[in-house]
Amino acid sequence: MKILPSEITPFKNYLNRRKFIKSSVATGLVLGTSTGLHANHSSDQNIYANQLDENDKLNSFEEITTYNNFYEFGMGKTDPSEKSGNFKPKPWSISLEGLINNPQVLDLEKLLQQVTVEDRVYRLRCVEAWSMVIPWQGFPLSELIKIADPLSSAKFIQFVTVFRPEEMPGQTRRLLPWPYVEGLRMDEAMHPLTILSTGLYGHDLLNQSGAPLRLVVPWKYGFKSIKSIASIRFVDKQPEATWSMLAPSEYGFYSNVNNFVDHPRWSQGTERRIGEFKRRETLMFNGYEEEVSHLYKGMDLKKYY
Repeated sequence: MKILPSEITPFKNYLNRRKFIKSSVATGLVLGTSTGLHANHSSDQNIYANQLDENDKLNSFEEITTYNNFYEFGMGKTDPSEKSGNFKPKPWSISLEGLINNPQVLDLEKLLQQVTVEDRVYRLRCVEAWSMVIPWQGFPLSELIKIADPLSSAKFIQFVTVFRPEEMPGQTRRLLPWPYVEGLRMDEAMHPLTILSTGLYGHDLLNQSGAPLRLVVPWKYGFKSIKSIASIRFVDKQPEATWSMLAPSEYGFYSNVNNFVDHPRWSQGTERRIGEFKRRETLMFNGYEEEVSHLYKGMDLKKYY
């Protein structure tokens, strides 16, 4: 789906129309408009969402949607926006599988009538040491987990990207083992910061951004936030994840943003915010240390990187 420049909310207008609401835990961004998927919205101030700090500015819609990693459409940063036009994100369904009481195939349109879509400002930090600040629309992954009703033996969740090589030219090449897979531990998946996103900047997700449904885990590197999700599997053991399988010495399963653990080929101590020239220091857990560090209490985060 192509959005005309005239249809994009001007950056300054977007900021002026929104109110930042602080709670004792974090800050939520509440919007007055709904997405094109007719989802319910909420102004619940108690849900976790990140504070937009003085040093943070939202990246523009153009920056967010033209500089992307999405190897299903190619390895270049502009490939996803230039080569995803043939991808068809509607209609869409998600298969719930594995160790659950309610295995089923869910129609996305119907699902979004059952859940509450909220508006979150999250940082996205990529392992290549670049970052963005993005106003996502989405709903907590925990709401979908409750629908699945996992068994007590389900300790992890694996996510699988759709496999459509006729629409995703990158999948016709042996860049990666397809389809792309990722995983989370159950407590990570249930954390209030973890969302399934359906849009950004008040618009449905574009193809290059992971339409129509992508994971967003803001304290982890961007490759954990799998795009165009087709199935979700509940399993009892740590599942396979594409980059961890392909290059285990470079991409660990947990992949938490940790400025003390460098990538073998570059430092993770600093990052470049897209749109800026000066580099900034990398924040532990991408700035969400207070909210998520308890998940890893007692773990060696250099060993379990």
